[in-house]
Amino acid sequence: MTVDLTNAKRAEILTEALPYIRKYNGKIIVIKYGGNAMVDEQLKAQVMEDVVLLSLIGVKVVLVHGGGPEISATLQKLGKQSVFVDGLRVTDRETVDVVQMVLAGKINKTLVNLLELKGGKAMGICGLDGHMISASRKDDRLGYVGKIESIDVQPVLDLLSHDYIPVVSTVGCDGEGNVYNINADTVAAYLAGALRAENLITMTDIAGILRDKDDPATIIRQISVSDAVSLFNEGVISGGMIPKVDCCIEAIMRGVKKVIIMDGRIPHSILIELLTDEGAGTMVTGDDYHENETA
Repeated sequence: MTVDLTNAKRAEILTEALPYIRKYNGKIIVIKYGGNAMVDEQLKAQVMEDVVLLSLIGVKVVLVHGGGPEISATLQKLGKQSVFVDGLRVTDRETVDVVQMVLAGKINKTLVNLLELKGGKAMGICGLDGHMISASRKDDRLGYVGKIESIDVQPVLDLLSHDYIPVVSTVGCDGEGNVYNINADTVAAYLAGALRAENLITMTDIAGILRDKDDPATIIRQISVSDAVSLFNEGVISGGMIPKVDCCIEAIMRGVKKVIIMDGRIPHSILIELLTDEGAGTMVTGDDYHENETA
């Protein structure tokens, strides 16, 4: 539905956003981008517009992307079945070549191109560039699925210092030249922590953490790490939400102030979260978090 706004109303909206623009100006925000927001072309365009807008008002945005569905589709075209163990893709030598091609090639450069078309200034990198993400084998059952040993954030900082939007694809490597497929939520958490990001925003296909997984109205707006542990024990956080919340906790433990799990299917959800009182999704914080800034 299209809403017609008067010029006065538009001016009012911009004025109301001013405290938030001031708050986040010069701060690093890491956005983990995936799910349906990545598949739907209209939503993809809106997300890129939001990222460019944030960059233009002085927010230092780092975009970390996944690409599981496209990897699966490419493997299927090659006659190769995707196999998952504990939610992670079993990645043999042939599969990791496809992962590198799809993530660091097609998807990464498509997003960079779209950001540029929307008026942004973007540069695509992956964990192999400058050996930014050092990894090792996570589990022999998974093949070339990596666990992160260390992240060198200097390449990202260099791009941010020249006003680029770094677009990061989540492959890593070891000292012997092996390439690893790494979960995008995990990379986003480690990277946000290493960058001392103000926020980590992770886009999903649900509204946030729900007390009743079948009822979006039961969304929990804010939890601490201790609350998350209790919700794990109660079974409220279950299934595919477990690894996402684990990554939120990892980011908090690594120094990120707050992590937002949001529904990437809602148009302009990033702007709703960062530039309005309303917020979007579920906010995860440390136990000692206090919102003491104007906004």
